[in-house]
Amino acid sequence: MAHRPGRRPAAALAAALLWLLAGCAGVAPSRPEAPAPRPRPALPALRYTIQVGAFLHIDNAVRLTERLLAERLAAYHFIDESGFYKVRIGNFPSREDAVAAAGRLQRKRLIEDFFIVAPEDYPLGRDGALSEEQFRTELIRTAQRFIGVPYRWGGDSTVSGFDCSGLTRVVYGLNGLELPRTSGEQWQAGRPLKPGELRRGDLVFFATRGGSRVSHVGIYLGKDDFLHAPRPGSRIRVDSLEDDYYRRRYLGARTYL
Repeated sequence: MAHRPGRRPAAALAAALLWLLAGCAGVAPSRPEAPAPRPRPALPALRYTIQVGAFLHIDNAVRLTERLLAERLAAYHFIDESGFYKVRIGNFPSREDAVAAAGRLQRKRLIEDFFIVAPEDYPLGRDGALSEEQFRTELIRTAQRFIGVPYRWGGDSTVSGFDCSGLTRVVYGLNGLELPRTSGEQWQAGRPLKPGELRRGDLVFFATRGGSRVSHVGIYLGKDDFLHAPRPGSRIRVDSLEDDYYRRRYLGARTYL
């Protein structure tokens, strides 16, 4: 008697059919989504800037800054990662314009050797390599270098027009973004934040002279802490938004990223 092949179980047939259908449909394994690109900043990016000096003492950097400001030049001093104080001058559309301006300053004996800072030298200009979170980290790292540094921006209101916003302007400038000069202008330039949206690197604003007019600004560090220059003659420090003095004078926050 001839042997009759047995029937396959129904489960096996169903599995084979599903495998066949999946292959015909060309189903590919899912791929992880690419990280969202960093939003375009709300501030203009800095172009070419002249950098001079490597001073051990802040007084030398302040004196040079004051001389440059007296020439109606945009100038500020800062402390770099090595601990030296340096000065940056202007925001020029091209390297050639920056070099020409530096030459004029040399002929006036205002500066000696100089270095041109190009757009790609800033964290913002590194071929889009930094995510928004990484850029915020750079802002915080820059700001923390100033802790304990005397609040002396060179001429203060009489020459430069700077108030405490000089600190925030310098920190953003060293990372490639040009903030407006005063705290009131910075308040107007940023995007308002709702409660719970505040992130590291955003700016926090206060009415320290009464009323509701912006008169003070700091850089938010996270965990309710912010870094600021309390007043001329004092040192840059960290305080808490939960401190009674600042809590009662807090107006809100702005972001530029």
